[in-house]
Amino acid sequence: MIILLDAMGGDNAPDANIKGAVTAINQIKADVVLIGKEEVINNRIKELYGKNDIKEISPRFSIKNATETIEMEDIPTQAIKHKKDSSMVVGFNMLKSGEGDVFISAGNSGALLTGATLLVGRIKGIDRPALAGILPAYKSRLLLMDCGSNTNCKPINLLQFAQMSSIYLKNTFGMESPAVGLLNIGTEETKGNELTKEAYQLLKENAEKLDINFVGNVEGRDAFSGKIDVIVTDGFTGNVFLKSVEGLGKFVKRSLTESLTHSILSKIAAIPSLPAIKKFSKTVDYKEYGGALFLGVKKPVVKAHGSSDEKLFEFTIKQAEKFVENKAVDKMIEAFEKNS
Repeated sequence: MIILLDAMGGDNAPDANIKGAVTAINQIKADVVLIGKEEVINNRIKELYGKNDIKEISPRFSIKNATETIEMEDIPTQAIKHKKDSSMVVGFNMLKSGEGDVFISAGNSGALLTGATLLVGRIKGIDRPALAGILPAYKSRLLLMDCGSNTNCKPINLLQFAQMSSIYLKNTFGMESPAVGLLNIGTEETKGNELTKEAYQLLKENAEKLDINFVGNVEGRDAFSGKIDVIVTDGFTGNVFLKSVEGLGKFVKRSLTESLTHSILSKIAAIPSLPAIKKFSKTVDYKEYGGALFLGVKKPVVKAHGSSDEKLFEFTIKQAEKFVENKAVDKMIEAFEKNS
């Protein structure tokens, strides 16, 4: 297996990308190709690890030179069309031609969506691919679909998001019947805007045929109860939801830390609780869950957070390997061909 990593994508590139890959390499079986400006990558390898060749770190590492970089402010379609030697476009072309099994990037989300759709191609029967982000939930995990790629959706898109999510969780995490909820302002069937009300009816009518365990509308406060496995929504609402949750997690962690360390007495009192506090901190840390999988395209594509650090790249790389091993994309193609 070969994992393709955009070494120039993200706020902390290339250092975080390189460090994450180096940390992950001994925890995975796959080869890793760092895609980007070869001279820059080699210089950082020498600065960070004192090595003249990345293969001195691991023989399973290699570098693919790409002379351009798609910046966060670039217009997605123009960037994909005109920056043909960018790390992102080179990565997509390698994935399409079979030179890699999965592509990871923390770069421009719009360009990633455009490139995956135009260069790799959509699975037949899927109107719009979408980002599936994984979040912590009570004694479980929550899949948020879509978490940022489609700001304007039709009811059929939400139905397909639910179907893709179910297939993904069944094949990657072994869930027999993942519970799928539609994010809404109330649990009643009549609640919501036109999009959610029409999507509700589509899900209700097609759930059995498409093997979706649809449990109805779900309010945001119930999303993390552990009773819901998938939250389906449009990309605009999903992205607001995602970033609000991440912000709340940081607030809780910061507030808890300050409360436990504001005096000598509080520090002493906190000592017996440190194992439980560390366990809690790890549970609510979104970095433990890797990036968002771009479901609906013909080859595996993973979107890492734009602000990804070394730790998040490490987990995303491990997640990507698991995604390929479970052949989730192949099984998704089979399922949509069957129902087309």
